[in-house]
Amino acid sequence: MQDEPRCNNSTNIFLIGPMGAGKSTLGRLLASTLKRPFYDSDKVIEGRCGASIPWIFDLEGEEGFRLRESQVIDELTQQTGIVLATGGGAVLRPENRTALNSRGVVIFLRTTVEQQLARTGKDRNRPLLQTENPRQRLEEMCKLRDPLYQQTAHLTINTDQRPPRQVMLDIKQRLMQHL
Repeated sequence: MQDEPRCNNSTNIFLIGPMGAGKSTLGRLLASTLKRPFYDSDKVIEGRCGASIPWIFDLEGEEGFRLRESQVIDELTQQTGIVLATGGGAVLRPENRTALNSRGVVIFLRTTVEQQLARTGKDRNRPLLQTENPRQRLEEMCKLRDPLYQQTAHLTINTDQRPPRQVMLDIKQRLMQHL
């Protein structure tokens, strides 16, 4: 984790973390509370493609999706005063980590594999979990991605067993210390 940067109304807030950590839910809450525009990079990609993330994965593979994701992240992070929820794998590409870290405050929403399974168990829009053993897949992704989340983030917030509003207030308090 890096030193917490100074934050003001034009500072971007970027949420990173694994699927099921609450990035989209918390991003919407935070943006509403702070009266900022909210973007979900996966939703922006779907809107531009006119197709779901699973369909993009089926047609273009993960590499095709990651290319689209990098383009959207580069574009959105150049705005000012936004809240952005990224996809869980956004940190896999170095250019995404650089754009996020250098263009705003990056908050790593940390959660356990158990919590991820509880939150994503019935969600069919998660192509990387359409496997015989979702737990094993999540554990593998955690091992690879956790160091990247930590390297990219300025702040880390645990979301396990906490209501979204409580987590959002925690994030807001941490950010306001730097306004």
